[in-house]
Amino acid sequence: MASIPELEAIRRSQILDAAINTMAKNGSANVTMADIAEAAGLSKGGLAHYFKSKDELFKEAFKYYYSAIFQFFKQAMDACDGPIEKILGFGLPLFNREIAQVNAAYKILYDLISLSAHNEEYRALFCEWIDEWLTLKKAAIDEGIKNGIFREHDSLSLAMSISSIFQGITTRWYFNPELHTKEWAEKAFEEAIRSLLKPYLI
Repeated sequence: MASIPELEAIRRSQILDAAINTMAKNGSANVTMADIAEAAGLSKGGLAHYFKSKDELFKEAFKYYYSAIFQFFKQAMDACDGPIEKILGFGLPLFNREIAQVNAAYKILYDLISLSAHNEEYRALFCEWIDEWLTLKKAAIDEGIKNGIFREHDSLSLAMSISSIFQGITTRWYFNPELHTKEWAEKAFEEAIRSLLKPYLI
């Protein structure tokens, strides 16, 4: 039988899952603690035992969700054969709206960006999110340098450029899919990244 701390951790995870699902469906601005309590099968008082405010819950939910997302993509990148494949591979699946997690991820992300525009604490969370992506990309670039595929250079700066290209393309693809189609996004991303990497190839 699970101990009390283990049961508390399980319940906390269930609440965070309920919060993420509710936020992805309705948008954080339209979600109340009562909505999340109902989704988690708790009373408002029961929810307050774990999270004292909506703000506290939202911040924890963002961190919890993106921790899982990063772990998923780290495993996906680790399964790729080489650094260039890893750099390309992290992005291409994210242009597929048919993957439920992809749709949810963008909704949660743009909620976080919206909150970050006027709140320093949410902005810090967004910067942590960016830093995590940069760490994944930089690791792939450093692997390429170590293995003699890329010449020595500032891998963090290159990772930042890759991240910026990706974010620009995804924003247009997500908000204007009629013009910026999946096919366009995939092609634009791959061409831009291969062109960016070309001067660094040995």
